[in-house]
Amino acid sequence: MLYVLIILLAAVLFMCYRAAKFKAPDFTNRTPEPVKIDCPDRIEHFQTLIRMATVSDSDYEKTNKALFKAYREKLRELYPTVCEKSEYSEHGNTAMLFKIKGENRENPTVLMSHYDVVPVVEERWAHPPFAAEIVDGEIWGRGTLDTKITMLGIMESMEDMLKQGFVPKNDIYLSFSGDEEVSGISAPRVVDYLEAQGVKPALVLDEGGAVADGVFPGLDKPVAVIGIGEKGMCSVRLTAEGKGGHSSTPPRHTSLGYLSQSIVNIENHPFKAEVTLPVEGLLKHVGPYLSFPLRLISANLGIFKGLVAKMSMKLGGELNAMMRTTTAATMAQGSKAHNVLPNESTAMINVRLLNNTTPRQALDRIQSLCAEGVTAAFETEIPASPYASTDSENWQKVAQAVGDTWTDAIVSPYLMIAGSDSRHFSKICRDVYKFSAWHVSTELRGTIHNDNERIPVSEVSKTVEFFHRLIARL
Repeated sequence: MLYVLIILLAAVLFMCYRAAKFKAPDFTNRTPEPVKIDCPDRIEHFQTLIRMATVSDSDYEKTNKALFKAYREKLRELYPTVCEKSEYSEHGNTAMLFKIKGENRENPTVLMSHYDVVPVVEERWAHPPFAAEIVDGEIWGRGTLDTKITMLGIMESMEDMLKQGFVPKNDIYLSFSGDEEVSGISAPRVVDYLEAQGVKPALVLDEGGAVADGVFPGLDKPVAVIGIGEKGMCSVRLTAEGKGGHSSTPPRHTSLGYLSQSIVNIENHPFKAEVTLPVEGLLKHVGPYLSFPLRLISANLGIFKGLVAKMSMKLGGELNAMMRTTTAATMAQGSKAHNVLPNESTAMINVRLLNNTTPRQALDRIQSLCAEGVTAAFETEIPASPYASTDSENWQKVAQAVGDTWTDAIVSPYLMIAGSDSRHFSKICRDVYKFSAWHVSTELRGTIHNDNERIPVSEVSKTVEFFHRLIARL
């Protein structure tokens, strides 16, 4: 027994020693060279782009094509040097592609954004969603965060640098689509075009992570999270057949009842949590700055993986979503009258897939949890993207540009739990990163796809500064 206690004590002391020595790459106390930015009209340009209500529709024929065309023309008008110094082409329904030639074409970069936005309910906004008003130091409008700010940062930086005679070391492509929000064809068409041209990007950067506060309890530093992959997405339709008729003589379970039981079963049996590569990277970089108990866990992750998985379920939120394939019941339909039994009831389950879970595996598991007579079938299925590297020169280029711009932030990889156009580029590029170049509050992040979307005026300059730093490294 004494030997067991000695071994346990030694193990505890060893884990404590590892926690005490736990170090991460030093992304704090930076003193980067200042960036001289000559973009005096950036706010006015941003307001111009926000005022164009480029709301996309899954049915392209319902899209305001004239407005989208006018937007593309306006962008080229605002940035004449980019147009003069690049080869321009359009692809799919809405994609704009600029090619800026570098000193060589061996390791090109693609910088991405989308200029379409989701619909609004104007009466719920405190200020008009397409007026781009500046109120209390914030620019209001749909697209200020998602993601016309990214397009502005790329174009302002490139325009400024090209005016100063900048020539990149490698070719740089600027790829902007106008149907990302509806999973349109434009970005895939750009990928097809580049592949046909023999272009194999070394690095792709699109929207994704950002600089965020309150990532972990007790952490007093902001964390700049760079997505190294994104989850897949499936829409699964559950269908339950039943006998219709008058609701005054119901069966023991209606089709809607069987359907409801299926949804409860799915919610009560979540997919198993696991410490994925992005989670390991996040804990490695953030762990040294956490309280000692959390630092102990992070420094000895091989021992505490099971505990971390259990904690994620209780904590919920983004950490939980990064560690498991998730399901969410989002829509349901029974009969169309309150006193009529439904012949058929349907529901939609939105599934977000981890990298090691295929759409078919997810569907089979959902089907196994369905009640009698309920069937599950795909409406859409998009596999998760592969992971980009975190130990390469490409990672360092992005991470250093982030750290030099937000000097007080911890820079870390993470898993993007939403979807973006950049997933298509994994077909031709290993290192596809996802980072939205702004630092805003949790409240403002909650306005994405929501009412009252807005961004501090000060962050517009930071976004331009970030892309200036990154482009100089390319």
